[in-house]
Amino acid sequence: MKINHTVLLAVILGSTIIFILLIQPRHLSSSSPKPDSMAARSFVLWLHGLGDSGPANEPIKTLFRSPEFRNTKWSFPSAPENPVTCNYGMRMPSWFDIHEIPVTADSPKAESDVLKAVQNVHAMIDKEVAAGTNPNNVFVCGFSQGGALTLASVLLYPKKLGGGAVFSGWVPFNSSMIKKFPEDAKKTPFLWSHGMADRTVLFEAGQAGAPFLEQIGVTCEFKAYPGLGHSISNEELQYLESWIKTRLQSSS
Repeated sequence: MKINHTVLLAVILGSTIIFILLIQPRHLSSSSPKPDSMAARSFVLWLHGLGDSGPANEPIKTLFRSPEFRNTKWSFPSAPENPVTCNYGMRMPSWFDIHEIPVTADSPKAESDVLKAVQNVHAMIDKEVAAGTNPNNVFVCGFSQGGALTLASVLLYPKKLGGGAVFSGWVPFNSSMIKKFPEDAKKTPFLWSHGMADRTVLFEAGQAGAPFLEQIGVTCEFKAYPGLGHSISNEELQYLESWIKTRLQSSS
């Protein structure tokens, strides 16, 4: 019984890249755009879902073909192996503990675990900023558990970033955490996308994110996708590309 449940979670929560590969347009090349000395340097950090891995999500970047992304550095880190409560304590790639599946708006929060994961994400961002990337050109994106971590990481970062994009995610902390959000972090805009047919992270959990952000003065664009389950669609990624493009700062 435990084995079957583990396999189910791995398939549902780690299915992002499988879906993307199936819908990736044939005319796109798998190569990245060539660097452009006139384009602004930017950084996109992608955080995967429970049971998935960073390398499995790398084909996402091949969909971003606009010239604005010629000087974009992509990073697809992998979560460490950790015991997961909703998986009967079995170890699997996980940024932080998840107590139950499906995730609802009222699911228990593993705040201490989330905060530890946030520190690791901040270290990745700090390294890129130290290398010369303008924080306004740093974008953190994530799917499912990675989306929840995206939200926490951006809201707790000491500087304004280019943006945060949450796909099929949820709010992984209680409202008491609000007082810890730096004022500059609240200036970072969010894109929040969620499938209305999601049975793993319920639509209600994602839908609660926009009013949560708006009540603390954070700009959030929420997009609902009818018929979409716990996965990422080509339509979502195409919109993400245009959303980031409009927010990239010029190198001049």
